[in-house]
Amino acid sequence: MSGTSNVKYLSSSEQDTRWGLTVNTVGHQLIKPNSVYPSASHPFHYLFSPEKGRILNEYQLIYILDGKGTFVSMNKKKMQIHSGHMILLFPGEWHSYKPDKETGWYEYWIGFNGQDIEKLVEVDFFRKDNPIFNIGLNENVIQLYKQAANVAQEQTTGFQQILAGIVHLLLGYTYSEHKQNSFINMNVLDQINTAKHLIAENYKTEITPKDIATKINMSYSCFRKVFKQYTGFSPSRYKEELRLQTSKELLANTTMTSQEIAFEVGFDTPYYFCILFKKRTGYSPLEYRNLAQGKYISNDLRHN
Repeated sequence: MSGTSNVKYLSSSEQDTRWGLTVNTVGHQLIKPNSVYPSASHPFHYLFSPEKGRILNEYQLIYILDGKGTFVSMNKKKMQIHSGHMILLFPGEWHSYKPDKETGWYEYWIGFNGQDIEKLVEVDFFRKDNPIFNIGLNENVIQLYKQAANVAQEQTTGFQQILAGIVHLLLGYTYSEHKQNSFINMNVLDQINTAKHLIAENYKTEITPKDIATKINMSYSCFRKVFKQYTGFSPSRYKEELRLQTSKELLANTTMTSQEIAFEVGFDTPYYFCILFKKRTGYSPLEYRNLAQGKYISNDLRHN
């Protein structure tokens, strides 16, 4: 790591705000054992006493690369923090955190605001009562923070848009890695991946979720719950999505009729296939084929 501290505070324009995310600060620093925390070099509105805590006007993603410490917030009881933890701070939310005196820690952070993160919070991808994510030591995440620091340092034209993209990637890695690690801890990740492969190999058949649960040695009720947590779909919905995806490919690349496609991908009736296709995509099979094959472009057609 180059140096023990690198901190940048950034400005943004009204046009930057319309992009959906703006970044206010980027940095990383090594806090040595028995050091004062936080450093007095930060601007006043970022400074705080760990005993009193603070409230920020922005989101921050704080990644602990090394060491350990504690975190507490209005909606989260005091808990231990260690290397591999990502902390998400929320605007308007009282919080406090600090490294352990004996170990110190190495932290990366990026602060941001915007409608994009607000939308993710609104639909519960990120919640105030669950601000700690165990993502492990992730080289991709480390490189993103380093890239953000370089972009913030150079501030070339469009730097805010590049930083916004980095924040999106960091949020994606945070959500994905934490979710995978939680399944690893439950020792079910391999079973769910096996289930996905079984469904992918048999989605044209009448294989049922109960059949899959039996094959992976998991109770049906547990399988349904865990599969949806991991994939975002119920097992039945996952199979339907695979059928619909294949249907799209056949509509775009063959001359097969809707009836032929319906039976080819495993639907019982062409009628149900057409109804479901329209419901999920916004197009009838014929409309989708014409659009995919470039036969017409209609302004009133809805996007998938």
